[in-house]
Amino acid sequence: VPGYMGYIAANAITGHTRAWIMGQGHTVAAIDSVNLLMDNMTQAHSDRYSLTDEGLTRYVRDFYSYTLGAGGRQDSPLGSHVNAHTAGALVEGGYLGFTQLQYIHMPLPGERLVVFLSDGAFEEQRGSDWAPRWWRAEDSGLVAPIMISNGRRIDQRSTISLQGGVDWFVDHLRLNGFAPFIFDGRDPAAFVWAILEMERRLEASSEAVREGRSHYPVPMPYGIAVAPKGAGFYGEGSNAAHNLPLPGNPHTNGEARECFNQSAQRLWVPPLDLQGAISTLRGRGIRERDHSLAHRDVTLSQIPEPTPNPIPEHRRNPSHWTRSSPMDAVDLAFVETVQANPHLRPRVGNPDEMRSNRLVKTLEALKFRAINPEPGSAEQVGGAIITALNEEAIASAALANKGGINLIHSYEAFGAKMHGVVRQEITFADQLKEAGLPAKWLSIPLVMTSHTWENGKNEISHQDPALAESLLNEPSDISRVLFPADYNSAQAVMRGIYQSHGQIWTLVVPKQPVIAELFTWEESELLLEQGAIGLDWLSHRPSESQVVITAIGAYQLEEAVHASNRLEPGRFRVPRNEREEAHLADESLVSDLYPDSIAARVFMTHTRPEPMLGVLQSLATGRRRSAALGFLNHGGTLTTQGMLFVNRSTWANALQEDARVLDVDRAILLGQTEMAALDGKASPHGAIID
Repeated sequence: VPGYMGYIAANAITGHTRAWIMGQGHTVAAIDSVNLLMDNMTQAHSDRYSLTDEGLTRYVRDFYSYTLGAGGRQDSPLGSHVNAHTAGALVEGGYLGFTQLQYIHMPLPGERLVVFLSDGAFEEQRGSDWAPRWWRAEDSGLVAPIMISNGRRIDQRSTISLQGGVDWFVDHLRLNGFAPFIFDGRDPAAFVWAILEMERRLEASSEAVREGRSHYPVPMPYGIAVAPKGAGFYGEGSNAAHNLPLPGNPHTNGEARECFNQSAQRLWVPPLDLQGAISTLRGRGIRERDHSLAHRDVTLSQIPEPTPNPIPEHRRNPSHWTRSSPMDAVDLAFVETVQANPHLRPRVGNPDEMRSNRLVKTLEALKFRAINPEPGSAEQVGGAIITALNEEAIASAALANKGGINLIHSYEAFGAKMHGVVRQEITFADQLKEAGLPAKWLSIPLVMTSHTWENGKNEISHQDPALAESLLNEPSDISRVLFPADYNSAQAVMRGIYQSHGQIWTLVVPKQPVIAELFTWEESELLLEQGAIGLDWLSHRPSESQVVITAIGAYQLEEAVHASNRLEPGRFRVPRNEREEAHLADESLVSDLYPDSIAARVFMTHTRPEPMLGVLQSLATGRRRSAALGFLNHGGTLTTQGMLFVNRSTWANALQEDARVLDVDRAILLGQTEMAALDGKASPHGAIID
């Protein structure tokens, strides 16, 4: 409360409405309460609450009311954490520590951001120590990070307290390039001074760099607001202050009631004094709910023309196939889009090995951000590629840049480390959309490459499709998971991403060359639009089809030489709400690709088969007539074909499952040596593996 009131007062004094963000989302009561007093509410709050006895009573009763309203949804617009109805909110904040990774990348030049951080979150998530390493006045706005230092976690002292308290923390910050100072966290006026002083210091440091008197990284001002937890209320500074400080329920316990009333009395402000303060603070500037970061509205000024690979006349003939890497298409499409839209600040989140993962053009154009660029290397002081061996930190650099254009990439197996921070973005974007306030930042690609099926040389630790599986569980209209299978489809997906808003697109893309000419440009666009497409040209006699084979993934499509489909699985799930239902594939498309007359179905998927069958339950026809092949947690030091074989996902496994769901002898489709290899009685080399 003192921090947020200090922030509002700083805005009133200067006439400049700064943005704010809070890393501890469950302290939202402080924000919502001050917003109500200041008439700084979203529509959902202003329709329900007011500075009257009736309005305040309803407001207090709405906290943790657990009441469901019409349509079976939460009746109260208040939540236990920041939500879409919190005025000026940027993030839900339920995942502790991600705000401290993101704030430095948020404001654009000319913007100002006040950040309220948590000492508990400091130990929850490391990586915020790098903030001075990334900030540049040329492409960033002012930031004022403030740690609310109260020394406690849930039921134990925080790491800062255990290490030596605030003095230790000051030393730690100085070692990492910050310029910390301590002030009284109980005094709103101290917060006003701290915010204005941090901005003054940062502007002075920036001026020194411009004049050549200093260099990056500049000392990053950092405020430490010291206050006992629960300051001003009964039990302040004790462990109980974290949760339920009273000795009992004041409704039934007289001692607890007395403790509550005594503490509340100290916080009482007479209505006349309160109205005078509100009038003074509301005299200038726009409402804090309308700060610039909360209302991003980003569009491309120019969409580059596509440069698809040509398709051979007889593409069904393998002898006509050439090979290329779909990652080359991702790389080219991103660079061309960035260069065609210089008004958008680019950010690439990169944990490791840009060149190996075929983002060569991106690296050459945007460069690594570095303090002391190495001569002859792809490094610049103002580079747009944020690189650190911490997947959550580099993903945060792109997720925070909502006023610009972004790309995140990783080895697929290590993408699982990004799950929490990505899910937080998906959760808040979903809340905004449900509230009728859809996010308008450009959608962000999360590119998973060096993936499960092509990373066999690095053992099973590098073979894990878990992120794609996890994000398939999220709302399909916000979290889109796609498996581009060739150059053209990868290029079409990249073009589509930046023409959409408020979504995370997880792309599982091979970096090794695969069959290049599977889809024409028109088919690629149709594939993106529909989520699936039938490839009749790969079938020998389409009108006589007896089984539908669905390939999800590039290597799966290569194995499925008789493939009928390639799809975005989330478009075919059983819808879980109205918004997902609107995102689903048209019923006529489903009937065309999966006619009732063909009950035998084989699904070949990049992921583990069970999660995908769960998503595609509406397409499966039961154990006897359907089969699913995919990653079975088998790995090692293997080739791609070896990976496919040990996970029973080769073309031969597909034919064996074809025979089973068609209830025919597998010998009709497979030779003796092939069956022996499948049965483990002979080596697959020469029979199934080249």
